[in-house]
Amino acid sequence: MWVMSLAQAPNWLAIVPAAVLAATLLAGCSPVTVVNALSPSAHYQADTGLAYGEERRQRLDLYRPVDAADDAPVVVFFYGNGWREGNRGNFEFVASGLTRAGIVVLIPDYRGHPHAAFPAFMEDGARAVHWARDNLPGVASGERPLFVMGHSAGAHIAALLALDERYLRAAGDSPPPLAGFIGLSGPYDFLPLDRGYLENVFPAESRARSQPIEFVSAAAPPTLLVHGTDDGAALAEHSRRLAEQLEAHGVPVTLRLYDGVAHVRVVAALAPPLQWIAATLDDVTEFVTESAHEQ
Repeated sequence: MWVMSLAQAPNWLAIVPAAVLAATLLAGCSPVTVVNALSPSAHYQADTGLAYGEERRQRLDLYRPVDAADDAPVVVFFYGNGWREGNRGNFEFVASGLTRAGIVVLIPDYRGHPHAAFPAFMEDGARAVHWARDNLPGVASGERPLFVMGHSAGAHIAALLALDERYLRAAGDSPPPLAGFIGLSGPYDFLPLDRGYLENVFPAESRARSQPIEFVSAAAPPTLLVHGTDDGAALAEHSRRLAEQLEAHGVPVTLRLYDGVAHVRVVAALAPPLQWIAATLDDVTEFVTESAHEQ
């Protein structure tokens, strides 16, 4: 099965330097906590716990570079965790990396297993994107480029938002235009399901609508797909197949395959102190910058 949590210790133990890991364990902290702590924060301003809906899980954190331009691009980042309820605060390192490039970052929580099922997390994702439209000047008009991005299950959420227009349209009037979609280690066509909790996450009556690859069209935004060739959680073939479909419809798509890189390393490399483990941060910031200029 390809579902994996970012917080799984074995993956983090493989990328956190030994001295840092020893200090982390002695302090009783998790590896992700120390990665966040080691990621610089002086260059951005954080506004946390902002409501984009009335539900408990409908909260987001907003990170703005202290010297952000008025037209700075905006990225809404969805974390993974197998469509389970996670913690947006664990991913501050993502904002640390992207804000250094002048990018405004939103990281929402969303409803998930065991308390909610598809399409609840899609509805939450669409609401979070609409929050960006309503609260960040220039997003609604398209003058300020807006991107959806995610890792693992979060890449699936971002992909469906980019490819199936029903979610953004249902969340409010005048859906904001998307300048691009960025998928990191995502599952995009994973039916049939193996037995297990995913049968509850994706109920039979709505399961056919859960596959991003089924909604590819010429209207899709420019896309960056990043995957490690040693990913045992979501096989790199997912990104290859989605890239092929996008290309067939004439959509600009960039596929980056990292040789010998596994599932968690792709997103962990967004943390400034771990930038050396994969080219994710450079590839993402280059894609956002180039797509913003072309808009």
